[in-house]
Amino acid sequence: MLCLIAGWGAILAEKVMSAKGTEVSLEKEIAALSASLGQKLQALGWQVTTAESCTGGAIAAAITSVAGSSGWFEGAIVSYANRIKRDLLGVDQKDLDEFGAVSEPVVRQMAMGVLNRLDANLSVAVSGIAGPDGGSEEKPVGTVWIAWAHGEGQEPMTIDARRLQLSGSRHEIQARTVVEALKGLLIIVAEHE
Repeated sequence: MLCLIAGWGAILAEKVMSAKGTEVSLEKEIAALSASLGQKLQALGWQVTTAESCTGGAIAAAITSVAGSSGWFEGAIVSYANRIKRDLLGVDQKDLDEFGAVSEPVVRQMAMGVLNRLDANLSVAVSGIAGPDGGSEEKPVGTVWIAWAHGEGQEPMTIDARRLQLSGSRHEIQARTVVEALKGLLIIVAEHE
């Protein structure tokens, strides 16, 4: 059983509908997405990295749960504190002050920063409000920003970002964020196969 963080067992066993319309658990979906991502990254010879806030390293844990992941996973920066986002990922303090950590400008900079810092081909960055507290009218609990960055050699970096509004418990929001992050990575990889 893939248990990303203590206490997730029950949450990850929650049933959701997969793209094929069959019922699968979040646990199985995360495992399947991670395995598929690993195969595709290995075929391309690419390295992936993560910058995570609200998921606390769960995306990295999902990726490294696949045997052989050292062949395609470079590393992760869990940047829960804004100071870490600024100092390790190069997020502009002005953007943190103006837009907050849970914002498009910040996750774009996180994705770019971890891609450059850890010298990978592909990255994903997440920042959100998993709850149960911390939400506001503008950014309620379940607000998550995800950014994916891709760059290879001298090729210009491509960054895509998306806002999610998820519901459920803290663990459900985190698990669903992992699923969406992995799906986004797979889309980018599929475009380069």
